[in-house]
Amino acid sequence: MFIIIAILAFCIIIIIHEMGHFFAAKACGMKVSEFSLGMGPKILKKQGKETLYTVKLLPIGGSVQLGEDEESDDPRSFRNKPVWQRMIVLAAGPIMNLILGVIVCAIAIIISGRVISSEIGVFAGDTPVSSQYLQVGDEILEINGHSVWSSMDISYALRNSAMKAASDDEYMTYSFKVKRDGEVVAIDNVKFALSRDENGESDVIWDFKVNAYRINFGNVFVYSFKEAATYGRLVWVSLIDLLKGTYGLNDLSGPVGTVTVISQTASASKDMRVNITSLMSMIALITINLGIFNLLPIPALDGSRILFLVIELIRRKPMKPEHEGMVHFIGFAALMLLMLVVTFNDIVKLVTGG
Repeated sequence: MFIIIAILAFCIIIIIHEMGHFFAAKACGMKVSEFSLGMGPKILKKQGKETLYTVKLLPIGGSVQLGEDEESDDPRSFRNKPVWQRMIVLAAGPIMNLILGVIVCAIAIIISGRVISSEIGVFAGDTPVSSQYLQVGDEILEINGHSVWSSMDISYALRNSAMKAASDDEYMTYSFKVKRDGEVVAIDNVKFALSRDENGESDVIWDFKVNAYRINFGNVFVYSFKEAATYGRLVWVSLIDLLKGTYGLNDLSGPVGTVTVISQTASASKDMRVNITSLMSMIALITINLGIFNLLPIPALDGSRILFLVIELIRRKPMKPEHEGMVHFIGFAALMLLMLVVTFNDIVKLVTGG
């Protein structure tokens, strides 16, 4: 049941992305020869008035065929349209993913029935160490230079630093900026106690709870954007950490890993409302991740094609389609190879429980 929900969620994210390209292309008067979900052999197809709609065997992507790398005398072809229209069409897919992320964040908040602030409501536990420095009512603005837009930022900032603690450290020290009685106050050397799991990995003891408020139109609107922005920044920071070597190939996940995580998230709690809220949050993170990743200037992705259009604007003439097509083909082949490796790792982890 949950696996089916996860696959459907993944497919919806892909469809929304491709619909962005499709409707933008139609709005710009471009000819769309095919709209497909998945890759590989066709298992379902239906010919529309102009566009062939297909579902393919492997649910790991999708495409809208516009003839981007082909010369044509057809005035409706992609390459014969103005550069600004082509940019809109290419950017529309990722932008739809980002918009979907905001909408799903709003749905998650509505289902939960509350918005969670960054304002300290109460200290928890017998010996809350941080209460020596922080106060009830403090609105947390920044932790160790990391701006706090949502409660998730608090968790990320505290735990990300705690993971770097030495094996014999009992406390972790942080620098906070809070809004207290209407004024911004900087507080250094705020201590939190540490805990360790059976593997010796450190985690911070979050010894306070933040306030939660009943939802209304205004706070749902504001907090859905804040949550989406937090997810987007988390994706960006993770990409930077990946380039720095903080994460390795084994830390990446493909479609199999993504579906597994969605499925596990949807069944983690006995409370159905909590499961649905967690599922919505996970979907929001994945669609925002897809939107940001597709805007990167990596060959075969939308960001790379947009970069070629920027070069065309500067040169005042387009690149030769065969040259641009070769760059994207090589990039696509590299991405498919990476996808195979990552998917193999996902399957190994699923079988071994790793």
